[in-house]
Amino acid sequence: MSETNNSNGGMSVDIELVRQLAQVLDDTQLTEIEVEDGDRKVRVARTVTAAPAQMAYAPQPMAAAPVASVAPAPAEVGASAPATSANAVKSPMVGTAYLAANPEAKNFVSVGQSVAAGDTLLIVEAMKVMNPITAPAAGTVKAILVENGQPVEFDQPLVVVE
Repeated sequence: MSETNNSNGGMSVDIELVRQLAQVLDDTQLTEIEVEDGDRKVRVARTVTAAPAQMAYAPQPMAAAPVASVAPAPAEVGASAPATSANAVKSPMVGTAYLAANPEAKNFVSVGQSVAAGDTLLIVEAMKVMNPITAPAAGTVKAILVENGQPVEFDQPLVVVE
């Protein structure tokens, strides 16, 4: 291990650990990681050009009025709204829905697309953890009930697969 010692008796820094943590940031597309070992704590953070676009969505969950106004719109789409919610894949947690792996990538699924059981439909980010939401069974995507970056609630219908 390569370490740098502070001549004043301060904390020594394991440069190799910092490099490994930076690699984890690259591999997982995280913007920050913190490791604690006894009384030693190492935090590695960086600014990513794609992060501001994603972070712009984070403050939106605090605004109750826009969420309330967005929710009725998909229900008004057609008379079959009650039937669509019965076949809807619902959010297992509170978080932010993302339709693609990153802002530059294409969406995981689109309306009319056939999916197999276990295929990723979208991602719900909760506490900086990306949770894939998968198709419970094979079928066709009939509706996508959320927008990219939209905050979602527990048990909220996300995608209709029939």
